[in-house]
This record gives sequence, C-alpha cells and structure tokens, in this order.
Amino acid sequence: MHEERQVDRSHYEFSRYMTKGRWSSIWHQIDELIQLNPEKVLEIGPGSGVFKHVASLYGISVETLDLDPELKPDHVGSITDLPFDDGSYDLVCAFQVLEHLPYQKSLDAFKEMERVSRKNVIISLPDAKIIWRYRFHVPMLGGYDIMIPRPVFGIKKHKYDGEHYWEINKKGYDLDRVIADLSKGYGFKKTYRVVENPYHRFFVFEKNTGH
Repeated sequence: MHEERQVDRSHYEFSRYMTKGRWSSIWHQIDELIQLNPEKVLEIGPGSGVFKHVASLYGISVETLDLDPELKPDHVGSITDLPFDDGSYDLVCAFQVLEHLPYQKSLDAFKEMERVSRKNVIISLPDAKIIWRYRFHVPMLGGYDIMIPRPVFGIKKHKYDGEHYWEINKKGYDLDRVIADLSKGYGFKKTYRVVENPYHRFFVFEKNTGH
C-alpha cells in the first residue's frame, strides 16, 4: 500500500493544532528526551516543528523526517523504509504518528525505528479509553492528579476517519496487545498517559543488551 499525505500544512496552524493539551504533551516529549540525554535524535512526523525547536534550546540535536516536503523536514522519506543505516541515531521518536498507518504496517514502521536507533525509541499513540481526571490539593505538599477510567459496557470498534486506522483500547487493540507487539525487538521500559491530555499515551523503549 502506497503511503500518502493525509493532511496539508494548514492542519498545523497554531489556533487549530496547538491546544493547551498538546503543549502539555510536548512538555513530556522534551522531558523524556532530556532524561535520556541523547546526542543525535531522529523525529518522524515533525508536524509544526515545535519539538525540534524546543529541543535545540536545550542543546539537543534533532533531525526530522516526513513524507511531505511542504513541512520542510531535514529528510523526505517513508517511515516504513527509513533512508538511514542501522544505529544511525541515539534515539528515534514519533509522536501521534503510527496510528496513521494500518496496524500491521505500523508495526513494520516501528521495527524500522528500532533498526536505526542505537539506544531508545519513544512514541505516543492515541488512547481511546475515556478517563475522569480529578485534581486535589494537600496543604504543604501541593496538588495531585488522579485518573479514573470511566466505566464502559462493550469496546468500540474503530472506524477509519481519514487519518487514524486504529487507536489503543478500541476493539482488537487493547493496551496489552499493543505493548506485546511493540516489545518483540526492543525492551519495553514504561507507558503512561499525559494527565493534562490523556488521549496521548507515551511509550518508552530501550535497546536490549543482547539485541
């Protein structure tokens, strides 16, 4: 199946794309990056370009790749056939990208990300399970957030909407399955949902010493 651009550059206009929740997700992207302290990073699907710009403010070099030359990536190419040698980057990341491919093809793309990474892979994916977020304040200790899944009866089947082919916690794509499928090559380190934007679930993987 030939990959095609799903949205044009106007999709990333500030007023429609950069919501407060998305800003929160970018904070987590940068936070994970700083914790891992890579020297050379590849971001697949740069979108508005904010991640690369903010990372550069903290001395982290990020190169970008996208199918769409209008987004002005450093490299134009396909995530399922990355034009790089094995282990070309310390860390490879793709935020809200893999769901834009059919599931099996997204797994193939993830294998390509593993191939060109020396150490770590970070991704985020949409999690369709609705949660209720509560924030409370404890004197002298500060604020705390808790997320409680909303009770559901039956799991919804995902319908392709012109962009997403699948989402976590839709029928056939439960979290355990997705983790197991993604962990066949790299070691799974952690996953979490962004409190301020729970639709975004992060995953961090690290290279197995024997891989």
